[in-house]
Amino acid sequence: MPHPRPRDADGYADLRSYAAIGDGRTVALVADDGGIDWLPLPDLDSLPVFARLLDGEDGGHLSLAPVGPWTVDRAYVEGTNVLQSLYTTPTGRVRVTDSMNLGATGRLPWGELCRLVEGLDGEVEMAWCVSPGSGLNAFSSWAEDTGNGAVLRVDAITMAVRTVDVGDTSFEDREVSGRFRTAPGSEHLLALLSSQGEPLRMPKTRWIRRNLEHTVQHWRDWSEQFTYEGRWREQTLRSALVLKLLAHEPSGAVAAAATTSLPESAAGGKNWDYRMAWLRDATYSLHCLIQLGEFEGVHAHVSWLLRVARRQQPDLPVLSRLNGHQPDGLVHHDVPGWRGIGPVVSGNAAAEQLQLGVYGDIFDLVHQYVLDGNVLDIETARFLAGVADRTCDLWRQRDAGMWELPERRHYTSSKMACWQALECAVQLAEGGHIPGQLDRWRREADRIRTWIDEHCWSPERQAYVWYPGTDQLDASVLLHAASGFDSGERMSSTIDAILAELSDGPLLFRYSGAAEEEKAFLACSFWAANALGAVGRGDEGVDLLERTLALANDVGVWTEMVDPADGSFWGNLPQALSHLAFMTAVLTLQNA
Repeated sequence: MPHPRPRDADGYADLRSYAAIGDGRTVALVADDGGIDWLPLPDLDSLPVFARLLDGEDGGHLSLAPVGPWTVDRAYVEGTNVLQSLYTTPTGRVRVTDSMNLGATGRLPWGELCRLVEGLDGEVEMAWCVSPGSGLNAFSSWAEDTGNGAVLRVDAITMAVRTVDVGDTSFEDREVSGRFRTAPGSEHLLALLSSQGEPLRMPKTRWIRRNLEHTVQHWRDWSEQFTYEGRWREQTLRSALVLKLLAHEPSGAVAAAATTSLPESAAGGKNWDYRMAWLRDATYSLHCLIQLGEFEGVHAHVSWLLRVARRQQPDLPVLSRLNGHQPDGLVHHDVPGWRGIGPVVSGNAAAEQLQLGVYGDIFDLVHQYVLDGNVLDIETARFLAGVADRTCDLWRQRDAGMWELPERRHYTSSKMACWQALECAVQLAEGGHIPGQLDRWRREADRIRTWIDEHCWSPERQAYVWYPGTDQLDASVLLHAASGFDSGERMSSTIDAILAELSDGPLLFRYSGAAEEEKAFLACSFWAANALGAVGRGDEGVDLLERTLALANDVGVWTEMVDPADGSFWGNLPQALSHLAFMTAVLTLQNA
């Protein structure tokens, strides 16, 4: 049973220590020492009421843990996003169940964070504290003792603390806290209710307790749709549940991650806001969930994605906010960042870039959706025909590539994605799903393939290079082993070149030179495993997948990057793309 990872002197926890819980609207991060260090309210992309993750001194937290020494063993309740932590102390054991509650019929119209403490044996003294932060230095919170209990306010957010047998509540200027002692069979409840700009519902504590049971059953009902029964089923279901956490139910969007500004290296600078929906990540998510048997949610997400895409025509957007609108620009927050590594930002400048990869992504998704037996509406069919026509012209342009780089170039993987878009468009048209100029799309797809063969293949490297005129490599080319562009000898030798140059153990860097400025990008390892399966080298893919899985944290939540030197986590988390890449590799290797 592991000891908790100690926080540093400034109050920051190791990123490996975090588990995630959520309710379809927002996500809370729970450290293994019982501290909830991240919780935006009311939505995932709102300012956080708890942000010790990025501001150790003033960020705020909701803490609950034994007093004195202890060890902890954590796991999600099977088939759910409800977390259980078993604490063992010299005097006894307790179990803490953490949930972002749902109601009997689904998501509640208010926020309800529930922490249930059960005494198992002996006696354990527990301490708790609810201390809202400054909303990334935007507000000043305060606490008050009202006639209906403890209330905390952060700008327009109203929060109420509801308790059962957690001792007397102490009030400070902006926090409430208490202590209590467990006994065998005892049960104690600490709940945080929240609303924004409206009165706050204060349900009786027995209803909060019942909502915890509803939440467990809701997640289990969802997991029953999960039809995959092959190898790595447990890890694959956990990844699917993480993706469901990142799904914003009010809109149908799927966020790329639950956090902003967690650094990609100790040098800082590469700190981004991933609480938005990238069309790329959304299409990967839906592609996986369609194959794994998730039905109702997939339709909502597909509809959202196509609405967002149509709103931006004739060009496809790279990303959007969770409400479907484009970001308003980049906002810098005057807080230190995780372990003092800044900057801390909201918004993302990549929205203004041209990224040709999204054209392949959206056609791949629609093609899969139709193959699954679904039907397109007339407006979407006409829109996609126009996108195919646009692809015929756009593929000749330089773009920012998948990695959203400032240098616009003729990136190889971007051209491969344009080929994929037109190939899918032809198949959709041949099946009668969209109108259009099939002959033009076929001819242009052939031109793209010829151009790639002439300009992007290096006989010296025996590999597809990053872009014409270089001998450098790019791991995103691996995606097109399974897209249909090339699963033969050239792609196989490209895999060998990438593994030789970009890997450090089972981990890979994104492109040549990336090791000098950031950690290894976890999704690349799973892409490589997937590519190995696609080119007929499944045994090697399985080995790489297994070695990468050994680096997971205790609850199976992946971040964006991992340091090959010590296995530490870096970048935003939970990271959708990491989980998606793993699930895609599993499906390919299982089929292989």
